[in-house]
Amino acid sequence: MAHIVEQAEALKAAAVAAGPSAPVPTCPEWTVNDLVRHIATVHNMACEALKLTPADSRPPAPDLPENWDDLLTWWDGKRTEMVAALGSAGSGVQAWGFVPGTGTFGWWARRQAHETAIHRLDAEHAHSENIPTLLFDPELAADGIDEALVMLSPYRAHMKRPEVTVEGTLLVHAADAGRAWMVNAEGGAVKAGPIEDSGTDADATLAGTADAVYRAAWKRPSHAILTGREEMLRAVNAG
Repeated sequence: MAHIVEQAEALKAAAVAAGPSAPVPTCPEWTVNDLVRHIATVHNMACEALKLTPADSRPPAPDLPENWDDLLTWWDGKRTEMVAALGSAGSGVQAWGFVPGTGTFGWWARRQAHETAIHRLDAEHAHSENIPTLLFDPELAADGIDEALVMLSPYRAHMKRPEVTVEGTLLVHAADAGRAWMVNAEGGAVKAGPIEDSGTDADATLAGTADAVYRAAWKRPSHAILTGREEMLRAVNAG
């Protein structure tokens, strides 16, 4: 929850500095206004999901203000409400989630920490070409890599969004976090999990600081190093 607050405040500051009409290079069809509308919609969905059970239907999309200043105010209120709701119950309390069997308050807190952090990065790219290479601390970044590999990539492959067209293995190593994962793609399915030995053989390797690998796993510009069969990165699909 602390990461949600920190990353949301940084996202807003970068968005305001860039201005609503600025293009977002990392989301080529979006302006900053589109980016803020998206994150406001997602934070609203999280708020509504926490009021539901796993058996309920997806919450409806909200009617967002058209005016930029009103949109920022609406988003301020919604994310404040979301953080308060997340803190109102234990992490294991069930709620609706878009991945069957995963919806809990803790799952939503993690999901929104990384949703907000990655879109904060988008806002930073819209604001400036000079983005710090160590923007995210290793613990947050490593957790975001884990979410991208272990939860989101298998789910999106199962939903065929998009269909995985590669087969093989990808070793992912976040050096400063001391963590490594193996991604296996076969028959259109993706499976991933942590491993102890970062020297394990694989068809391709993605390595660097946790910050760099985090960005690469979420298909953002990165200084992570990809070697071997570079097409294996297509098995990673968090966005």
